[in-house]
Amino acid sequence: MSSLLITNGHLVTLDEANRFVVNGCVYIENNQIIEVGGSSIAPRKADRTIDARGSIVMPGLINAHHHLYSTFARGFTPPGLPAQNFEEILSKLWWKLDAALDTEDVYYSALLALMDAARAGCTTIIDHHASPGCVDGSLDQVERAFREVGLSGCLSYEVSDRNREGEGIEENERWIHKCRESGDGQMSALFGMHALMTLGTKTLQRCADLGHALDTGFHVHAAEDEIDARLTMERYGRKIMDRFQDFAIPGEKTVFVHGSYFEPREMEMLSSSGSMLVNNPESNMNNGLKVAPILDLLKQDVTVGVGTDGMSPHLISQARAMYLHQRTYYRDPTLAFTEACRILLENNRSIANRLFNEPRGTLAPGQQADIMIPEYLPFTPLNADTFYGHLLFGLSFAPVRTTIARGRVVVDEGRLPHLDEDAIRARCAERASRIWSRIH
Repeated sequence: MSSLLITNGHLVTLDEANRFVVNGCVYIENNQIIEVGGSSIAPRKADRTIDARGSIVMPGLINAHHHLYSTFARGFTPPGLPAQNFEEILSKLWWKLDAALDTEDVYYSALLALMDAARAGCTTIIDHHASPGCVDGSLDQVERAFREVGLSGCLSYEVSDRNREGEGIEENERWIHKCRESGDGQMSALFGMHALMTLGTKTLQRCADLGHALDTGFHVHAAEDEIDARLTMERYGRKIMDRFQDFAIPGEKTVFVHGSYFEPREMEMLSSSGSMLVNNPESNMNNGLKVAPILDLLKQDVTVGVGTDGMSPHLISQARAMYLHQRTYYRDPTLAFTEACRILLENNRSIANRLFNEPRGTLAPGQQADIMIPEYLPFTPLNADTFYGHLLFGLSFAPVRTTIARGRVVVDEGRLPHLDEDAIRARCAERASRIWSRIH
């Protein structure tokens, strides 16, 4: 048994009582929090003691939608004329990039992105993967990276018909079986699909039948751009949520992503089915897409989460972008501040706790020991009434000193002590150049 004691922290527990504890301590055994409280815990003996030095100590962040495979796109300019719309962004950039990845590229793109995520205080990631050149076993390479960094991951492969019919179905099936047979809580699975615009009826039916037989949820893009809604109507005479409902895809373990073009009745369908919806504001802005109806979705009691969509490892920045995005769209300075913070801290936790067996997202006994300690000493009062201001205007710019994932210190004084970071980054730079040279 290993043990860890954090002392002298300003605890932001996010527990049911929403406690803020000055000069607080957290005691951990193996991968579980055992005790949370004041300095009276300090006399406990532990294998290691970490002095938080008065900084905030809070639960590790949860990313509800990521594309780790997109790592090597940074700085890349696709050949040919610039993309003019979302469909061209997919075809000219992302579908060329993912097709250029080989098995080791998949591993290194995930490894580097997970290192950066850990350094940003993220401890759990729900990832959506695609690598048409090496489909079979690709999720094992992503898993390999998760285990080396030490974070928790829920993985799926992006099934579509754009390269060959039903590509990725078998990889999802294999991965789901592997996760269940291992009994290891670090990794979990969903059944991944790209979007209705790239899924024919036969493939969608196969995914639905297999997903239901496996009693799993789905992870799929929906209504990200107008083209998804338009093509679905032109081909099938159905709205997006109607089409998904035809195959019983919605449900309490299904994650729909984006939702920018959902209509009111489709929001009601999300709510009545208990489905989750993850918005990615920086990605939507980058692609010039419509502002998602986040506030309307919340009014419908939809569990709305926030993700990075491959844009960056910084989740607090996404929550900040979300509330600014809504205020700019509605031209109303009273909107979305509290909602964006709750989406990040409460709803992402709720989403993860539907998909993993081990509870996480609060500093409380019995919770998974996922913790971040930023380099941040509050210089104004910090309590339940002021924390969201500190979160969006202070912590969004603060480096993370320590990240603990599953009871293991994975970031220590800003570095990942168990990995040769310099060698990994040099290797990634080499691989990125080779990938770019293969894209035409």
